[in-house]
Amino acid sequence: MVGRVRLWGKRFACRVRRARRSVDAGMTTVEYAIGTVVAAAFAAVLYKIVTGDSIVSGLTNLIQSALATNW
Repeated sequence: MVGRVRLWGKRFACRVRRARRSVDAGMTTVEYAIGTVVAAAFAAVLYKIVTGDSIVSGLTNLIQSALATNW
């Protein structure tokens, strides 16, 4: 009886290890494509925000005031 239980346990452990190896551990091609599209869209939004007139003028004013300080 004990021998059967041990044999069953070893077989079960082998099945579990085999199942873990066959699980998809990475992203599929579709997930890469969606991730790339999302990243590109996020970059486009950031570009629009940073190159907007208010941001550019605000950064320009900040840099000019920092350079114009008297020591």
